[in-house]
Amino acid sequence: MQIEFVTGPVSANTSPVAHVVDQEALPAGLEPVVAEGAKASRFAGKAGQLHEAFVSRDGAVVRVALAGAGEPGSKDRSAALERAGAAITAKYLASGEAALTIDLTGTRLTAGEVASVLLGARLRGWRYDNYRTRLPEEQKPSLKTIRVAGAPEGAEAAWAVEAALAEGIEFTRELVTEPANVIYPATFVERAHQRLDGTGVRIRVLDRDEMAALGMGALLGVAQGSVREPKLLVMEWNGGAAGEKPTAFVGKGVTFDTGGISLKPPAGMEDMKWDMGGAGAVAGAMLALAKRKAKANVVGVCGLVENMPDGNAQRPGDVVTTMSGQTVEVINTDAEGRLVLCDAITWTQKEFSPAAVIDLATLTGAMIISLGHEYGGIFSNDDDLANKLLAAGNASGDKLWRQPMGPAYDKLIDSPIADMKNVGPREGGSITAAQFIQRYVEKGTPWAHLDIAGMVWASKPGQTWDKGATGFGVRVLDRFVRDNLEG
Repeated sequence: MQIEFVTGPVSANTSPVAHVVDQEALPAGLEPVVAEGAKASRFAGKAGQLHEAFVSRDGAVVRVALAGAGEPGSKDRSAALERAGAAITAKYLASGEAALTIDLTGTRLTAGEVASVLLGARLRGWRYDNYRTRLPEEQKPSLKTIRVAGAPEGAEAAWAVEAALAEGIEFTRELVTEPANVIYPATFVERAHQRLDGTGVRIRVLDRDEMAALGMGALLGVAQGSVREPKLLVMEWNGGAAGEKPTAFVGKGVTFDTGGISLKPPAGMEDMKWDMGGAGAVAGAMLALAKRKAKANVVGVCGLVENMPDGNAQRPGDVVTTMSGQTVEVINTDAEGRLVLCDAITWTQKEFSPAAVIDLATLTGAMIISLGHEYGGIFSNDDDLANKLLAAGNASGDKLWRQPMGPAYDKLIDSPIADMKNVGPREGGSITAAQFIQRYVEKGTPWAHLDIAGMVWASKPGQTWDKGATGFGVRVLDRFVRDNLEG
C-alpha cells in the first residue's frame, strides 16, 4: 500500500476522506449531518471506533469517516493511534475505493503520532491472496493508496522510519504465510537474498557439509529425515561503531514440523508451516534495520531445517553430539527446535563473540497454555537484558511476559546416558526447554529466549493484522535496537 503526503486543500472529489478524532473531540467544521450522525451512533472517539457518513461537497457525494484515537496523553497513545489508522484501512480495504485521504488539518498530532496512524493503516492492509484464484470481486482488496493531507512538519521523515519497520513486518508475514512446499530452507535463503541484497546487509550461508564439519550434530539430526537440505543463514548489519561487538538475533527456522518419528496428530498439522516464525521475525527485523539505516551492529542467524519422518529420520533414544561437544539424548523428535537453536547459538558465539544473544522460536505448545495468544514468553540469564526487552515489548505492542528459570528446573533435563535429554516432564515444559538452550550460552554472555509460539499466527483478525501471520517479533527487536543500541 502506498502512503503519499500531499499539500494544499483536500479535493472535494476525493473519496473517501478520513479524520482522526480524539476522544470526545469532534473536529471543527464538520457538516452537521456528520457531527450529528456521529453523536446519534454513539461515536465518542474511543480507540478503534469508526463512523462513516456521506455528504455533498461541490456537487459530489463524498464518504467521510471518523476514526477514534482515544484520549490524548494516554500511556497507550501509540497503540490507540495505530488502531485508528487500522480501522480506516479495515473499512475501505475491499470497499471498491482505490484511494482515500486522511485529512489531518487542524489536528494537534505530532509527527511521530501521525507515523503511528499510518503504521496501523499500512499493517492492517497487508493480505496475501497469491493463491486465491477465484476470490469474488467484492472481496478483493481495492485500496492501493492513502494520501495524507495537513500533516505537521516532520511527519514524512517520521513515517520513513516506520515504513521501514512496516516493510520488515510484511516480509515476516510473507515468509510465515507461504506454504512449506514454497518456503523451505533453500527458498527461505532465496527470499532473504531478494529482499536484503542491496540494502547493506551481508549474507552468508552454511550448507550441510559445512555444518557437519563444524560438528552441528543436533541441527543436522533434525534435518536428516528430510530431502530438503538444511541451511544456516547469516545476515550481518554493521551500522554502528567499527569494531563494536554485535548483538545477535537467532531464529528457529523449522520450515515444516511433522514432529518427525514422534509424529504430531494430523488435525492442525498444516499450521506447522509457521514453525519458522522465529527465523521469519529475525529476517524481517534485519530488513527493517537495514531499510532505516539503524546505527547499530546486529547479526541475524537462522537455523533452517525441515523435520520429517522417513527411513533416515532421527529416532527417539538417539544420542547426538552438538557443536559445543555436549551430548543430547533425543527423547522426543518433536522437541526439535531447541536442537536447532543450540547449534546455531554455539556457532554464533564462536563466530561473533556477541554483546548479547536473543533467540526467538515457536518453541513449545506449553507456552500457549501458559500465556494464550496475548504475550510471548521471555526467559533470561540477565535481568538488565530482560527488562530492556520487556520495555521494548510494551512500547512496540509485541508484549512479553517473563518466566522463571533455576536449578530445580534444570535438573529435570539430566539424562542417564548423555549430558542432557531434549525434553523434561510434561509440567514446566516451556521452562525446561529454555533451560536446555541456556546450557549452550557461554558464561558471561547476556541471553534471552523469546518463546513466541502463541503469537506468530492468529485465528482471527487483530488490531493491525488480518487473520493469519502477525509478524510478531519484528517490532520488539526493532524497538530494542532503537532504545538500547542506537545513540
